[in-house]
Amino acid sequence: MKAFTLSKELIETRNVFNPFNEDAVKATSEWIAVSDGAGGGGVFADKWSQYLVDHIPDEPIIDYNAFDKWLECIWEPFYKMYEEKATRVGGMLLNKYYDEGSFATLVVVWKTGQWISYGDSVAFCYNKKTCTLQYSFGHISDFNNPPYLVNCKDATNELGFRCGQFDLCEDTIVFAASDALAHYILMMYEVSHLDWFGDELMEAVMAKTKNTNLIKTAIALKLKSEDFDNALMKILELKHKGHFKQHLRKKYREGLIGIDDYSLAIL
Repeated sequence: MKAFTLSKELIETRNVFNPFNEDAVKATSEWIAVSDGAGGGGVFADKWSQYLVDHIPDEPIIDYNAFDKWLECIWEPFYKMYEEKATRVGGMLLNKYYDEGSFATLVVVWKTGQWISYGDSVAFCYNKKTCTLQYSFGHISDFNNPPYLVNCKDATNELGFRCGQFDLCEDTIVFAASDALAHYILMMYEVSHLDWFGDELMEAVMAKTKNTNLIKTAIALKLKSEDFDNALMKILELKHKGHFKQHLRKKYREGLIGIDDYSLAIL
């Protein structure tokens, strides 16, 4: 079991004191989880993402009703705690907290292969023998859309919830990643199987978003299935956060990964 999280500031700048990271990640013997705190709205996103991964149950959440009940059981202590903190500051912070709350994505995979996701953090299951990848996300172009976000005070939308079951065997590796790293992994898989995903990649390229140049750069590499296997295993076999940082900095310089906080959990 391994879990890494890395601030985007450590990719862009070599000398950063106390870099700010809104992601949270956790790996236990029962499950792995990644939560990407969304700082574009609300406040305390980093605290909310950490709170979510600290309260994952050991028993799998199997459907939206169970997910909704779990959130109903855990949200109030967080809300009251940070309401007190916001009250001490007052002014705009308190008003923003009351109006918007705190936002984060969430993805969890249990050792049984059961997974849930809400937002654009992604669960993966890779078969080393067949070089096939299962994942919890839709199409790669969906990364261009605003993600659904779990809020500390408002109800979730069932449309944003996904769940499923990975097919596990002795050759599979289960892991989860926040959106920028997940996009890199899924992109590399799809460009190494252009006969399967050519139309899907073209749709993403034609959208002309921040991810377009990443995909074009990857397509130009003319990858094969074994190239994806090598690229993925280089990430999954990293043993230290320092290696994780060096590897992602290299991919950023190569124009293959967007700038963001990065999180990875391996079961």
